[in-house]
Amino acid sequence: MLYVNYKTRFIDMPFLIVTGLAVLVFCFYNFRKKAKCFAGDVGAIGVAFILIFAVGKLMVVENDLTYIVFFTVYGVDTVLTICHRILLHEHLGEAHRKHAYQIMANELKMPHTLVSAIYMLMQLAISFGMILLPMKHWVYMCVMFAVFGSAYLLFMRKYYYLHEVYLKSKNNGTLIAKI
Repeated sequence: MLYVNYKTRFIDMPFLIVTGLAVLVFCFYNFRKKAKCFAGDVGAIGVAFILIFAVGKLMVVENDLTYIVFFTVYGVDTVLTICHRILLHEHLGEAHRKHAYQIMANELKMPHTLVSAIYMLMQLAISFGMILLPMKHWVYMCVMFAVFGSAYLLFMRKYYYLHEVYLKSKNNGTLIAKI
C-alpha cells in the first residue's frame, strides 16, 4: 500500500506509515511459536478494517475495482470456505476449522508461523504482480482468482479428508454436520 500510495497519492502517507508500524509491533509480539501478546481475532479484524478502508479508498480514487486483487489469497479462502460450508448445510455463525490455513496448521501440523508466511508471501507476490506487470488489471485479477480458486479446490480435494478424520474422532466416531 505504501508503494501504491507513493505512485498515486490516494491517502495520507502518515496513515499508512502508522498502520504499518502498528502491524510491525503486532508481528513482533505475535509472529512466533508462542505469542507474547495474543490479540486473536480482535487484532486481525482491526488490521483488516484498516486495510479494507485503504484499498476501498484506492478503488474509489482510481475508479478501479480490480484492486480487490490485494485480498486474493484471503478472499478466495474465505469465499470458497463459506461456499463449502453452505454446501455442507452448516450454520455460518458457528466456529469451524475448514479454512485452508486451518487445515494446514491443524491437520497437516504445519507451524502457524510457516502458514502465515506462506499466505503473506503469496499475497505479496500477487500484489506486486498487480502493480508491476504490464497487463490489464482486470485480466490479471481474473487470472489470479482462477489460479488461486483452482489451487484452493485442489488443496481441499487432497487434504480435506484429514479434517473429516478430526471431526470423527471429536464426535466419537460419527461425522455430524451441524445444520
